[in-house]
Amino acid sequence: MTDPRLQKLAQVLVNYSVGVKPNDRVAISGNTITEPLIIEVYRETIKAGGYPIVRLAPERLTEILLKEGSDEQLSYLSPITMYELENIDCRIGLWGQENTRALSNTDSARHSLLSAARKPFSGVFFRRAASGELRWTGSMYPTQSSAQDAGMSLTEYEDFVFSAGLLDQEDPIAAWMALSKKQEEVVHALKGHKKLHIEAANGTDLSFSLEARRWISSCGNDNFPDGEIYTCPVEETVEGIICFSFPAVHMGHECKGVKLRFEKGRVVEATADQGQEFLNSMLDQDDGARRVGEFAIGTNYAIKDFTRNTLFDEKIGGTVHLAVGASLRKAGGVNDSGLHWDMVCDMRPGGRIQLDGKTVYENGRFTIVEF
Repeated sequence: MTDPRLQKLAQVLVNYSVGVKPNDRVAISGNTITEPLIIEVYRETIKAGGYPIVRLAPERLTEILLKEGSDEQLSYLSPITMYELENIDCRIGLWGQENTRALSNTDSARHSLLSAARKPFSGVFFRRAASGELRWTGSMYPTQSSAQDAGMSLTEYEDFVFSAGLLDQEDPIAAWMALSKKQEEVVHALKGHKKLHIEAANGTDLSFSLEARRWISSCGNDNFPDGEIYTCPVEETVEGIICFSFPAVHMGHECKGVKLRFEKGRVVEATADQGQEFLNSMLDQDDGARRVGEFAIGTNYAIKDFTRNTLFDEKIGGTVHLAVGASLRKAGGVNDSGLHWDMVCDMRPGGRIQLDGKTVYENGRFTIVEF
């Protein structure tokens, strides 16, 4: 029997997150383990009058490519994939893994090659998403491996995933619309300021300009569950140190104790207690990987604990995250890279954000509006 919360999730993704309309071409993708959710998303897309295009693939394919593929195969850009990215109206990615550590022992240099080679795909994606031509979202299908990473049973993790998406409420779409209204109030209060300074108890002391950049409310549209307010720093103005409170997880690799030091907008020193080689490889993959593509404030207070899944961890109410690599064009960023790697800093114990010298956020809460 299908979990009714999966049906609710599919309804939110199709009808709220991307807003499928009649005749929309809707790409739906996921690993084979996500099939129950893919079926429900497909059903809702049909109900909405869209044309679903499904890509269902075993998760081991990426491992095979990284371990057995030639450099030419790693660098190959499929014209079919490019055509799809240039012509679909909506994209719904469904994430879930049988083994979240399957890629942990693969060569970091090959990860870097694969990521850099796919930069044209990400360039088209970010451009079309920023212009509104492409509506997209991504969501999580709860699996045993992700539950283990989070230190939960599968039942506990399912409850966590669905409550983080407000799917335990009678009308989840209405709940997300209410949260969106609150976030827009915050965006209104933040806009117009030119310099941001962030400090945290873990040694973080970072500043950058926001001249001509925008704050964007992300409230269930770009990925799900959601809950963040983000911007893009002026790339060459980032100065100082940021220390990340939780392990930074990317492509199956985990880097612990990451610290980045910036001068004139570039990472000039990157250290990690664990995963140093992988961290360096990712930052060296192209010219834009050592610059900042996003700064965001997590606003989903239904998510309280770190689970080793960035989709949830970057939304934890009371945290901020910074992404090295590709900019989010909606916010006015211009950095180009094959990398976009979000890393999370906890602001609840003694953190502070100032805009033009005024404190707007302290100890994990906004001080300028009630939230």
